[in-house]
Amino acid sequence: MRQDNLVEATHVVSNLDGVSETMLWTLHDRACESGRSDGILTDHESARICEAIDYDFAGRFGHPVGSFAARAAAIDRLIVRWLRTHPDGLVISLGEGLETQARRVDNGRMQWLTVDLPAAIEFRENFLKPSKRFRHIAANALDLEWANGIGPATDVFIVAQGLLMYLQPTAVKRLFAGLVARFPEAELVFDVVPQWFSSLTLWGVMKTPYYRLPPMPWGIDANNIVACLREWSSGIKTINLIEYRAPRGWPRLMEDLLRMNPTNRRYLPCLVQVVLHKKEKLPLHAGPHSR
Repeated sequence: MRQDNLVEATHVVSNLDGVSETMLWTLHDRACESGRSDGILTDHESARICEAIDYDFAGRFGHPVGSFAARAAAIDRLIVRWLRTHPDGLVISLGEGLETQARRVDNGRMQWLTVDLPAAIEFRENFLKPSKRFRHIAANALDLEWANGIGPATDVFIVAQGLLMYLQPTAVKRLFAGLVARFPEAELVFDVVPQWFSSLTLWGVMKTPYYRLPPMPWGIDANNIVACLREWSSGIKTINLIEYRAPRGWPRLMEDLLRMNPTNRRYLPCLVQVVLHKKEKLPLHAGPHSR
């Protein structure tokens, strides 16, 4: 379903750096996967945007392996499933960058809110303009004032894709607790990296000779996630850990070998799906003395 808020830009030059530059890395991975005959993700908008940016993607980030596309496809499935029971619901995507997820899952009725830093929103709007159903807010996701205009009766699904690992652990805890308090009946999905990889990025990891990964201060092993989140909030109904992996080649082979031993799975990245408690509805005419 093609929306009318797409912009046919060409030869856009990027001035992104730091964490914001990672939106180009993930964009390239999804676009290249979409262009394959055996690709696991169809993402024509990512391909369009990638072609419009004057940037040496391969030289900067190296050969794409499809892991970000696999992550995006897994989140797509969760959103599509949620929209079946909440067709007019609101999806909030935090730190969305150049992700075109809304275009892949659009049912023609849902609402979508992108929350990202001002520089990221400005760059995004070279290609994707906001509209009545697809809104943009230029703000720090940690500052929950962006949520003030969302009504308490709104059905909400929150995505934080490729975001939380770049925050300090105390900030992740504060954001999670704030989201649970603001949206006590929502569903959330986010991705995590294991502790060893987080520590490695703090030392410094060169993806290519020309690109160093930004530090990822928050890492958590899969076997610690459930206990950690339940310590942060009592408003959680269920927590599901969802695996995703590169679709082919040596990265897929290495992950498959590691996953043969169940104890190794704690050391691999994964998605976390959190369903919050649903409020019990009172009888229609219930009053203070109803029984």
